[in-house]
Amino acid sequence: MGTRPEIIKQAPLVWAARERSEIETIIVHSGQHSDLAEPMLSYFDIMPDIHLQLMRSHSTLTSLVGGCIQRMDRVLVETAADVVVVQGDTATSTAIALAGFYGRVPVVHVEAGLRTGDLSSPWPEEFNRRVVTLGTDLHCAPTQYAVDKLLAEQVPPGKILLSGNPVVDALRWTLKRERPHQANLTRAGMCQDSGLASTARPSPSQPLVVLTAHRRENFGKPLEAICAAVLELSDIFVDHRFVFVTHPNPQAGPVVRSILDGRSRIELAPPMSYPEFVGLMSSSRLMISDSGGIQEEAPSLGVPLLVTRLSTERPEAVLSGAAELVGTDRELIVRRATELLTQASNGGVQPPRANPFGDGTSGKKIIQEIVSRYGAKA
Repeated sequence: MGTRPEIIKQAPLVWAARERSEIETIIVHSGQHSDLAEPMLSYFDIMPDIHLQLMRSHSTLTSLVGGCIQRMDRVLVETAADVVVVQGDTATSTAIALAGFYGRVPVVHVEAGLRTGDLSSPWPEEFNRRVVTLGTDLHCAPTQYAVDKLLAEQVPPGKILLSGNPVVDALRWTLKRERPHQANLTRAGMCQDSGLASTARPSPSQPLVVLTAHRRENFGKPLEAICAAVLELSDIFVDHRFVFVTHPNPQAGPVVRSILDGRSRIELAPPMSYPEFVGLMSSSRLMISDSGGIQEEAPSLGVPLLVTRLSTERPEAVLSGAAELVGTDRELIVRRATELLTQASNGGVQPPRANPFGDGTSGKKIIQEIVSRYGAKA
């Protein structure tokens, strides 16, 4: 693992593995997101056994992937690993999966089968996830849609596990852990009875809209259009609070701040801890984001989501009624957000159907499958 999303989604596997005496778990941290990752590792009680510290010497995707493959090759030899587990579509997961494949160590891919069909959207994640698929021995697909995508690419059915997405496990764990300590969520307290099956309630005094933006394809004019939409919405809904959680990428955060800083009713927040952000999401009336993880978390919290992308590898969120693709067209964002917020004010928003991303037991399912498939080789 190396990025914040990887840590969130791998944590339930680590917890499940710790419960199995027949498994020795070695945590490798690439260092891809050094500043964002360290607090996440601490929060989820994950102590890396090996730290590759790649971002200290590799500043580009090319050098990061190359360095990670080289260092992981040595790690896999020195640890005599029986299985290597990667998550998602990051540079870290791609490089480690390649190292495992080259070293003839079975690769387990968590969150397998996500596809948009367009290598440029999202870039480079769509390419990364396809590369990982080619070298994977066990594909842990979060939904039936993802299973079907893998089957269409001729992945053998016997190598696919319909596992659900462990982000639901992590989200449930966080809600349960933080509910008795709501004062710790300083930016927005969690709902008193917040749960995955019920629609989250915004603050009764000031409805909340939460925004994020960080995808590379939205840098430049698209991000400026998103910010322009936020400005317009804040003028329409003067009784609402708009919180834009900025991203540390120099092509994202500074652009948002240059347009929105100092505007009334708009709060620009720095990157938050995971429990803080879960609290913020669970208290919101609407979310507007280009994040893949939020497309999974919003349905899990019952919060409507407008996705500022032209395509998504998570259409289950759209099909469930929890999310809608609006791209980066300012007028469309404003129109759909206005309709949803108006409906919410009148009590007319229908909650989404059952969460398509799992029931919170994905970590245990995946670890059980790993033991069943590879235990005899250990």
